[in-house]
Amino acid sequence: MALMPVTDSMFLLGESREHPLHVGGLQLFERPEGAGPDYVSELHKRLIEEVDIRSLFRRRPRGPVGSVGPLRWANDDDIDLEYHVRLSALPTPGRVRELLELVSRLHGSLLDRHRPLWEAHLIEGLADNRFAVYTKVHHALVDGVSALRLLQKSLSEDPDERDMRPPWSPRLRTDAAQPPRGGDGNPLAGITGAVNAVRDVIGLAPAVVRYVNQVFQEQSATLPFEAPKSMFNVPITGARRFAAQGWPMDRIRAVGVAAGATVNDVMLAMCAGALREYMIELGELPDKPLVAAVPISLRDGDSTGGNAVGLILTTLATDLDDPMDRLAAISESMRRGKQFYSGMSQLQITALSAIPFAPLAVALLPGAQKITPPAFNLLISNVPGPKNALYWNGARMQGVYPVSIPYEGQALNITVTSYNGSLEFGLTGCRRSVPHLQRLLTHLETSLAAMEKQLD
Repeated sequence: MALMPVTDSMFLLGESREHPLHVGGLQLFERPEGAGPDYVSELHKRLIEEVDIRSLFRRRPRGPVGSVGPLRWANDDDIDLEYHVRLSALPTPGRVRELLELVSRLHGSLLDRHRPLWEAHLIEGLADNRFAVYTKVHHALVDGVSALRLLQKSLSEDPDERDMRPPWSPRLRTDAAQPPRGGDGNPLAGITGAVNAVRDVIGLAPAVVRYVNQVFQEQSATLPFEAPKSMFNVPITGARRFAAQGWPMDRIRAVGVAAGATVNDVMLAMCAGALREYMIELGELPDKPLVAAVPISLRDGDSTGGNAVGLILTTLATDLDDPMDRLAAISESMRRGKQFYSGMSQLQITALSAIPFAPLAVALLPGAQKITPPAFNLLISNVPGPKNALYWNGARMQGVYPVSIPYEGQALNITVTSYNGSLEFGLTGCRRSVPHLQRLLTHLETSLAAMEKQLD
């Protein structure tokens, strides 16, 4: 049984019916040429007959251990694939709207802790010769970056390749004689790692001093607990709404080049403009600018399990009417955030990033939402994805949309990923607290178009 890292176990300890803590993904596929009407059902039959399952997808929590929660993983050696891999159908011809409604319902249900913590749903009945795959995996097992890497490893750039396995099944190894990755045969490697860890802990003290100085001297609008109360910083339920759409990367990149900003800055400015218009419509726009928490990946190499993320707080400048002024403010705020972490180790960044997350734990206490200010207003993540078109045994993937986690006091999550020249937005919100979530998609387009217009 593997010891569960604290960064993973916290996602199990903080979960409840109102707060499911799994990440998900929705992929749209075009059926291969010549595929018959039973293509998806036949694919489902082949998938549930697979016997070789990654160890990551056999894990289930063992515990609780005393009063400290599930600290260890147990392996399920008799996994029931028919339970984990499911076949669903939309009334034909299924529209994207019905698909998103189905994903919204599926994403709101908890994973069974008596089984490995994942599900995959094949969805047939879509119009235009398409089918979809919705997968959800507990955040204790993977973060967004590792989940996308697992997906990418199960796909191919070759439309004629037919031996691609699903993410939960490893490809057959051809390097059995090679030593395990990450091991160099050095008996002192473990000692070196321990020495480095001690050095990181010692170095954490000056990093905390820098953090405190920034809080009390700079008085920046993007420091923890400076965010305004907003309609998103409320208690949430377990029911979800999900909306998704992609935008051409060329449009976003062109705005960034003209304004001297990064693609990520422009994405954040799109979100800021959309949120401003959405909240004005509802009469809910605060006077102070919204603050977003932007996760940054700290993952080394090609690992595909666990969690390795830091956090930058950035203003969204929603108090500014001019779209280019908003972009400039966001770009400068992100630059300061990256500069603050410069030279720090992964451990130090992770420890400091935990400070803004403290209110999320406090928010689980009854009545805490009324007395604790939000450290930030919402999470906005950007997970880099595949640059080229990918295929799953001949089926072309048309789009990939992240389905993420709203937290207590954080009723909306925006996660984007890049794929084949497109930036794919996935918006996940509490069904009760974020009404008419799909309107944000329209406002995202309006926000991008407004920046383009000013640069013409």
